[in-house]
Amino acid sequence: MSDHNQVKAPSFLDALIPLIALILMLSASVSYFADNSSFGPNQIALLFAMGIAVVIGLKNGYSWGSIEKAIVHGISISLGAILILLAVGALIGTWLLSGTVPTMVYYGLQIIDPSWFYAAACLVCGIVAMSIGSSWTTAATVGVAFIGIANGFEMSTSVTAGAVISGAYFGDKLSPLSETTNLAPAVAGSELFAHIRYMLLTTIPSISIALVLFLIIGFNHSSANVGSTESIESLTQTLEATYNINILNLIPLAILLFLAFKKMPAFPAVAIGATIGAIWAAIFQQELIMTMAEDGASSLTANVKVIWTAFFDGVVVNTGNSEIDELLSRGGMSSMLNTIWLVMCALSFGAVLEHLGMLKKFVQSILAAAKSTGSLIASTVATCIGTNLVTADQYMAIVMPGRMYKEEYERRGLHPTVLSRTLEDSGTITSPLIPWNTCGAFMFGALALTSYDYIFYCFFNLINPILAIIYGYLGFRIRKISNN
Repeated sequence: MSDHNQVKAPSFLDALIPLIALILMLSASVSYFADNSSFGPNQIALLFAMGIAVVIGLKNGYSWGSIEKAIVHGISISLGAILILLAVGALIGTWLLSGTVPTMVYYGLQIIDPSWFYAAACLVCGIVAMSIGSSWTTAATVGVAFIGIANGFEMSTSVTAGAVISGAYFGDKLSPLSETTNLAPAVAGSELFAHIRYMLLTTIPSISIALVLFLIIGFNHSSANVGSTESIESLTQTLEATYNINILNLIPLAILLFLAFKKMPAFPAVAIGATIGAIWAAIFQQELIMTMAEDGASSLTANVKVIWTAFFDGVVVNTGNSEIDELLSRGGMSSMLNTIWLVMCALSFGAVLEHLGMLKKFVQSILAAAKSTGSLIASTVATCIGTNLVTADQYMAIVMPGRMYKEEYERRGLHPTVLSRTLEDSGTITSPLIPWNTCGAFMFGALALTSYDYIFYCFFNLINPILAIIYGYLGFRIRKISNN
C-alpha cells in the first residue's frame, strides 16, 4: 500500500539536491574515468544519487517499503528493452559469423564515396527507419555496417555514429509504424497523421541542415585524406579471405526488415533475425567456423559450439590485422550486460524521484514561470530533456510531460499537435544523447561507441529541439485550437 497520506511534498531544495549530486558525480566520473565512465562509474553515481533521494524521502515520511516497490516497478518498465538488448547482442554475434554484416561492409565500400559517405549514412538510415519504424533495429543492423565501412575509409567512427543516429531518429520520428510517433499524439490528444504532417515543419529543416553539415565534413575529409585506397583494398581483401562473401548473406537483413515492416514486435523480430543468422553461418561460413573451432573438433561439434558461442559471447576473428579483428570481433548477449546494468541503475534513480514527487515539483515551478507561448514550448522541451536525463526512458519523457502540460496547452488555446510535436522534437530525439538513457545505452551497445564520442555529431538530434523553441518564440506556424 502507498503511504502518501502520511507524507509531505518535497520542497524545491529537496528535489534539487539529488540532481545536483548526480551532476557532480557524473562530471567526476567523466573526469576520472573518461571513456570508461559508462563501464561502472556512472552506475555508481546513479546509485549514490538515488540513495540521497531515498534519505530525503524517508525524511519526508515515505516508508522504505513503498520506495522499494517504486524501484521494482521502475526496473520492470525496462524489461522489454532489456530483452531487445540481449536479442540485439545475439544478432550482432550471429550476423558477424554468418557474413551478413561483413557483406554489407564489403559492398558498401564498393559503392559509397568518402566525400558523401556521412550524408549517405544519415539518409540510408533515415529511409530504413522510416520504412520499419525502429531507430534501434536500424542502428543495430545498417548502422553497424556503416561503422565498418567508416573504418575501411579511415573516416571518423564518431561522426559516422552521429550520422547513423541522426538518420535513424529522423526516420523513426516520421514513421507511422514507430511506437513514439503513435505515443506522442495519443498522450497529447492529436490525430496520428495530423501529428506527422505538423512535425514536418521542424523535422525537414533540421534534417536538411544536418545533411549539409555531413556533406561539408565528408568533402573536407575527402580532400584531406588521399591514402584511404590502400586501406580499403586491404579491408576488402581481408574480408574476401576470411568470409564467403555472397549477396545471399544479405537475406537475414531482408527478412528482419520485412518482419519489422509488418510490425512484428522488436524482440521476436530481432530474435528471429539472430536465429536466421546462425543458420546462414552454418550454410555459408563453414571454413570460418572450422578455423574458430578447437583443434581436432568434428564438424558437428565445431558448428554447435561456435554458433552457440556467437549467441551468448559473440565472435573472435583472427585475421592478422588488429584493426580489422577489432571490427569483426564483438557481439553476443554478454556484450550487452554492462548496458543493462546502466539502464537498471538509471531507471531506479528515476523511479525514486518520480515516486517522491520531485519531478512534479520541478514542473510546477517551471509552469509558474512560463508566461508566453515561446516560454511554454521551451519549458516543455526542457522538461522532456530533463525527464530523459532523470528517468532514463524516452517513453517516460513523452508520457510524463505530455500529461503534465496537456491541460495548460488547452487552456492557452494551443492545438494538440503543438504539444505532440514538441514532445517528439525533444523527448524522442534527445534520448540517444544521454549515456544512461535506455536509447543512449542501446546505441553504446550496438555501435560500440559512447554518447561522449558521438553526441556533438548528432546534428539532427541537436538542431531539432532548438528549432522547436525558435518557432515557439517567433510564433511561426503555431496552431491554435480554432485553426483548421
